[in-house]
Amino acid sequence: MKITLHQIAHARSGDKGAHSNVGLMFTSQELYEWAKINISTSVIKQHFKSIAKGEILRYEMDNLLALNFILGDSLGGGGSESLINDAQGKTHGQALLLMEVDLPDNLSQFVSSK
Repeated sequence: MKITLHQIAHARSGDKGAHSNVGLMFTSQELYEWAKINISTSVIKQHFKSIAKGEILRYEMDNLLALNFILGDSLGGGGSESLINDAQGKTHGQALLLMEVDLPDNLSQFVSSK
């Protein structure tokens, strides 16, 4: 089933210099285990291809059911110094929650209708 990430996760993001970070917190262990397999750095790089010009790093935080992504060179020189759309990393979390994913039907009971 096609859904957007906001139906199964929450996000928090910020910026530091030329990079931003996005944390995705999943609402169940089952969704988190699915995400560890399916939301890779290459998937994130594709989603943010017009923003993230550098390397994408991923950190798994099993105790929080969360994945944290560092979006390298995603702020055009820095959140407070950028001349490109006044970039701020705090918007990247919301942008990621709009990403569509194909969730297996056996996880449909965890999908929020919000």
